Amino acid sequence: MIGRLSGILLEKQPPHILLDVQGVGYELDAPMSTFYQLPALGEKVTLHTHMVVREDAQLLYAFADKRGRELFRELIRLNGVGPKLALALMSGMEVDELVMAVQHQDVSALVRVPGVGKKTAERLLIELRDRFKAWDALPGAVSLATPSGIANAPVKPSADAVSALIALGYKPQEASKAVAAVEEDGLSSEELIRRALRGMV
Repeated sequence: MIGRLSGILLEKQPPHILLDVQGVGYELDAPMSTFYQLPALGEKVTLHTHMVVREDAQLLYAFADKRGRELFRELIRLNGVGPKLALALMSGMEVDELVMAVQHQDVSALVRVPGVGKKTAERLLIELRDRFKAWDALPGAVSLATPSGIANAPVKPSADAVSALIALGYKPQEASKAVAAVEEDGLSSEELIRRALRGMV
């Protein structure tokens, strides 16, 4: 299993990352909570990974820290939750927000995520309740403010943001409307995605 990778960030197009590790390019998928913490292209970054082996593919998922990876692993252990839905949950909510939603059994916090209806949200909260009893929301949880070191998207950040939301499970029309509602000059695609996701709550 590949548990961690350190290398140069070559590409970042949510939810995909391309990482150069000593000349080998690793393709990874990551939640937006990790994208918000990525450095600029061309800089070095260390990511914690989880590998999924299927009959038709070997997939790597990347996380900014071990806590995020552990949450991902908890999610995909649940019936009916695959990597795609787990990434969507972790993109719509920060790790500690999701932990608190589970601990408070907050259905409304989960139903905003694409692919999660009320019944699914209720089932997930019940199944995760016991698993998350030992998880504490960290007082130093990742802020939603723009982290330093994130580079602005080179071309058409709004188009990149729409594509990312579609990849996360939103309908094209819904994604376009959400991005248009928060679009401002000078915003990176990551910031547009963050604002669009918040606007869908």
